[in-house]
Amino acid sequence: MNTPSGRSRRTACTALALALPLAALAACGGGSSTDTSAEKGSATITVWAHQGQASEASALQNAVKSFNSSQKNTHVKLTLIPDTDYTKTITATDASKLPDVMEFDGPTMANFVYNKKLASIDDYVSVRTMANATDAIKAQGEIDGKHYGLGMYDSGLGIYGNKKLLDAAGVKYPEGLSDDWTAAEFTAALQALKAKDADGRTLDIQEGNGLATEWGTYGFSPVVWSSGGSLLKDGKAEGALDTPAVVSALKTFQSWKTYVDPNTDGNAFAKGRVALSWVGHWMYPTYSKALGDDLIVLPLPDFGNGPKTGQGSWQWGISAGTKNGKAAGAFLDSLLNDTNVTAMTTANGAPPGTVSVLAKSDLYKQGGPLQLFADQLAKPCGDSRIGTSCVAVTRPVTAGYPTVTAKFSQALSDVYGGADPETALAKAARAIDQDFSDNDGYQLP
Repeated sequence: MNTPSGRSRRTACTALALALPLAALAACGGGSSTDTSAEKGSATITVWAHQGQASEASALQNAVKSFNSSQKNTHVKLTLIPDTDYTKTITATDASKLPDVMEFDGPTMANFVYNKKLASIDDYVSVRTMANATDAIKAQGEIDGKHYGLGMYDSGLGIYGNKKLLDAAGVKYPEGLSDDWTAAEFTAALQALKAKDADGRTLDIQEGNGLATEWGTYGFSPVVWSSGGSLLKDGKAEGALDTPAVVSALKTFQSWKTYVDPNTDGNAFAKGRVALSWVGHWMYPTYSKALGDDLIVLPLPDFGNGPKTGQGSWQWGISAGTKNGKAAGAFLDSLLNDTNVTAMTTANGAPPGTVSVLAKSDLYKQGGPLQLFADQLAKPCGDSRIGTSCVAVTRPVTAGYPTVTAKFSQALSDVYGGADPETALAKAARAIDQDFSDNDGYQLP
């Protein structure tokens, strides 16, 4: 996806490199977490991160320099790995050879825990650091009451609207989460916009990214959640993903194709060809520059269970094989302080992952242009408690996520292409459940 933020958008919009053969994933080994850093009095710790855009890399490098110069007990050695190779590199590396601290894409966490590559960070980071993490960030990094990751930033979805075009078509639009469109009202808005549009194409869904990708799962699993369904419930997809309500919701989604601009040039919304764009926070800089005061930010439509959004992005964790756990924790405490989180989120425009920085963010604070995204993240569902009162849903925290995302996104793409939703969802649910059965439910050791 063409966005200004490499680090923030790749979580939502790039096919996960974790979608490798499961046999290869299962072959990863474990390691020892014996901590000798305190005994040595000083330590050099290794840190891996994925190579983002230049401004993000600079923010991270400055954070490392600041930490190294602030004390003499720990020296951090940072290695940046190309984004396209990053997750594959962690997957292919034996646990004993991983760095002390590593960055990882949120949905990959459970698989790394399953393969004994990540340690719980609860005993290593400070109580203050953990308390300052937003609830949504903590939900993404938690398994069975233990935390394995914390992020500097989060992500979110919404609908960007062109106020000028909406007003010209007489379309009334939401003013916040409590005033969301129903799915029927959203369809009616598309119809009204079509009547005023030369080619009848009034909506962008970033179709150019492909729906049979991680963008398909991240971008449109909110349709499933908002209809009362789920990608996975109690370790099973059947009865969660293929319910009549989800089938009905995807039929509605399928009906929107006639209104969608394929957006092959990536400029459908910015150039005013469409009035609505279903995408994430990362497009704000481009859209704001193009539309100015005509840009509005709206929640996704409600299919009956309340509006929902995806959330989650890159996180930081500690290797299960580290012998420098205390030093690693001290580095994470520093990395997640206000100065460094502010620098990183200024570089990539993502929602800050800490309470203190989020409250002061010009973009996301109360009254800011992207307050909606913060409001959504303030009502986290986790990955299982998806009721009407919560909004931000974490993608399933399971080592089997590669299968879940592959099968759901393919079903979504098939439905968009004209396949029967009931048949496509049933097929996906069966395939997911078979894989989980073959792997003993991916139960953590």
